[in-house]
Amino acid sequence: MHPVDLLTFGESMVSLRSAGPLAAGGTLNMQVAGAESNVAIGVARLGHTAAWAGAVGPDPHGEFILKQLRGEGVRVHHSVHPDRSTGVMFLEQRTADLSRAFYYRAGSAGATISPGDVAAALDTGARILHLTGITPALSPDARAAVEYAAERAAPDGTVVSLDVNYRGKLWSRDEARAVLRPLVRHATIVIASDDELDLIAPPQAGSGLAGPPADEASAATRLLEAGVREVVVKRGAAGAAVYSADGRLEAPAIAVTCVDTVGAGDAFTAGYLSALLDGEDVAGRLHRGILAGAFAVSTRGDWEGLPRRDELALLDAARGSTQR
Repeated sequence: MHPVDLLTFGESMVSLRSAGPLAAGGTLNMQVAGAESNVAIGVARLGHTAAWAGAVGPDPHGEFILKQLRGEGVRVHHSVHPDRSTGVMFLEQRTADLSRAFYYRAGSAGATISPGDVAAALDTGARILHLTGITPALSPDARAAVEYAAERAAPDGTVVSLDVNYRGKLWSRDEARAVLRPLVRHATIVIASDDELDLIAPPQAGSGLAGPPADEASAATRLLEAGVREVVVKRGAAGAAVYSADGRLEAPAIAVTCVDTVGAGDAFTAGYLSALLDGEDVAGRLHRGILAGAFAVSTRGDWEGLPRRDELALLDAARGSTQR
């Protein structure tokens, strides 16, 4: 196989979405969910080659995931675990402004991904290896896979992207901090929400492992001093910022009608990395990331509304307009 522009791996699940409170019953829509596969789909839609590695169960849910990813042009490196099921999550639209996720992924097939599973995908080569803080929280094998991939990719000159993506239902902040901070030494780009920076930034001198809560600029500075090339901070409706050796650059969010925030951070990441692959400067990368995030929040689904390259300019049109 030829090298790909972006390789990522982790657990993809079947997402059963409700339009209202789950306790009230009603229709559920089945979709594919997973931060890593969201990014792979987003990058593929923007015209790049992308690959996803992972494990699924011998069930219709796993088959559905593989079909969806392949249908979006994502190259799949997968194994089928004979004894474990594909993970499932329920996503409840509890109110217009609040969604809740309920996971049924403990002991799932996706948690069995190991260094051996990832090695074959790495053998094909990739310009960017995209990792998240979700995968190492799944199991010791998955944690070893992330560490192996980062250690192998960085010396080869592959850009290593690390999105913290903290999930409090999977592990504590102290557990996440102990695993993610050592990964920083392999990361070219770190992506985090402003409330996640303390999980990865090296502690201030004399402050111990955790240290006091760090302000954004201080945490970014320590990450840059640790060898990270770019620190990308996602601020949701407040836009995003990038810290690098050239200083700090900020960009506001695009005003759109928000209908679903799930997957918005992954959309931003896909847009940012896509622009990096195209050789855009930091301002161009921020702009494309924010554009992709705006598409995500103004459409329903984890990735279904993500733009294709020829659609990126659509949001420059007047709000409420119709193209004819």
